[in-house]
Amino acid sequence: MEENFCIAAFASRLQVMAFEEALRSRGMKASIVTTPRAVSLGCGLSVRFEEKDTPRVKALYQALGMGNLIGFYRVLRDAAGRATVRPL
Repeated sequence: MEENFCIAAFASRLQVMAFEEALRSRGMKASIVTTPRAVSLGCGLSVRFEEKDTPRVKALYQALGMGNLIGFYRVLRDAAGRATVRPL
């Protein structure tokens, strides 16, 4: 089964947890996931969110003035489980 989603990768686990909570508290679907290997920097965890929420996610990140962001990425996982990661 193919799967498409987006992630926000951070260098700090504390930032990952804070951003995930900020998204959820504003009604967006978010979860903490392992960062794909293609994004080799960071703490190993990222915040997963739905692609349709990208404008709101980016706006919230800007409004909160959080640091330690490595980047926003689109993850495309094919039926075999292989992930392709591209910057948003």
